Amino acid sequence: MIRKLSIVILVLINTLSLTVQAQKIFYSEPDRNDQKTLSFDVVGKLNNHYLVYKNFKADNYISVYDNDMKLVENVNLDFVPDKVAGTDLLIYKDQFYLFYQFQKRSTAYCMVAKIDGNGKIIGDPIELDTTHVTSYSSNRIYNIVNSEDKQHIMVFKINSKNQDRYILTTSIFTSDLKLQNKSRVSIEMPDRSDFLSEFGLDNASTLVFIRASGTSDNDEIKSLSLITKDASADTVSYYNLDVNDMYLDDPKIKIDNVNKNFLVTSFYSKIKRGNIDGLFCALWDKQESKLAYKTNTIFSDEIRNNAKSEGSPKYAFNDFYIQNILMRKDGGFAIAAESVYSSSRGSNYNRWDYLYGSPYMRPYDYYYYSSPFYNSYYYPWSRWGPYSSYQVNRYYADNIAILSFDSTANVRWTNVIHKSQYDDYTDNFIGYGTLNDGSKFHFLFNELEKRTLLLSEQTITPDGEIDRTPTLHNLSKDYQFMPRYAKQVSSHELVVPCQYRNYICFAKIEY
Repeated sequence: MIRKLSIVILVLINTLSLTVQAQKIFYSEPDRNDQKTLSFDVVGKLNNHYLVYKNFKADNYISVYDNDMKLVENVNLDFVPDKVAGTDLLIYKDQFYLFYQFQKRSTAYCMVAKIDGNGKIIGDPIELDTTHVTSYSSNRIYNIVNSEDKQHIMVFKINSKNQDRYILTTSIFTSDLKLQNKSRVSIEMPDRSDFLSEFGLDNASTLVFIRASGTSDNDEIKSLSLITKDASADTVSYYNLDVNDMYLDDPKIKIDNVNKNFLVTSFYSKIKRGNIDGLFCALWDKQESKLAYKTNTIFSDEIRNNAKSEGSPKYAFNDFYIQNILMRKDGGFAIAAESVYSSSRGSNYNRWDYLYGSPYMRPYDYYYYSSPFYNSYYYPWSRWGPYSSYQVNRYYADNIAILSFDSTANVRWTNVIHKSQYDDYTDNFIGYGTLNDGSKFHFLFNELEKRTLLLSEQTITPDGEIDRTPTLHNLSKDYQFMPRYAKQVSSHELVVPCQYRNYICFAKIEY
């Protein structure tokens, strides 16, 4: 009996050892074109290849890596013009779409190319839309959104020349790029401080977004409306979300396709430019066309004390910004928010100092929405603004607060991942990346140990249990990771950009 028990224990120990050792890291080799001025976007894993879209000077190409992150081929995208106003990616199982827009003379073009798992174009590029413009600009006109199931793709533009009434033009395509519907509607903008944000497309091709009234920097919002447009409709519908005596900041929309709802969340303050008091939540029932609930959760002293890095608990959430929203099938949801701020010459800037600038741009009378936390890397821009060699800016990214709510927005649990990060000139190496393996969430971020940045990891379960995992295996001190640009490419793999000396490389992490 004792012998059998010993064998069982030995098997369990060996199994545990194999599990711990299962995590591996594979690094790509530096390429002469992959200098730190490279712009890139991780595509994903297609046909057992790992693809990255890159732009260096006037060259656009796809780098194809094998399972060990050895470069297979750099595929030149010679059909892409030298100067593009912007690119977007939509990835499927064995192919992806590269959307790109550019201007030629007085016409702006929105194009798309279908590319296979070897980085090669399939067929010819397709023209999706054109716009007559009166002057040259390098800014984008078109917005690209897709449904969660990737069966519907919308290309839209908003003419904002008339400040009282914007013109929204939408084109909806199927997953094989067949045009389903094109329409042109007006959006009322009654207040000069009105702006639009948070565009999304549900699985029924309904476009949803926010009209808010406040500053152009998305804070001090006193008026909030949810706007929807059905696929075949020639009008939009307005639903006022009364925020009462609150000042909202940086509202977000999350589409719940399972329960057919639209969730609107935002941090709020009770007074103008005041401390963040809690979280505002409103759920719009699409099927019933009514508000399911509207709540405001005041942060408790317990969560404030846990979330703060230093100073008084009443200031604890003043630098937190919503980064991730995860919907559950039962209608509940979880939010991850990170504390981020910057300083210059000894002066700290918080959320009221307009770190991010406007969430939209208006090139030649067209309105383009751009999330400040988009996952592409365009040197030398950061989410706080352009690099400046004349002034030393220090960027900070501290604790991550995770808040879980039930289907009626009651708090289930809260927890905080504690970290402290800073860097000068750039924010590329601070922040965090995530991987969802189905049983828990992995949060990866750099920590300074003995003057060296090392990639660390903490996980959180659906019940809010946080576990600090052992140091990742095969970490090289020669590579500085950029976890906030990381992309999950399978249920157990993550591709993380990193910098090796003055070159951009890519690391694949397997769990």
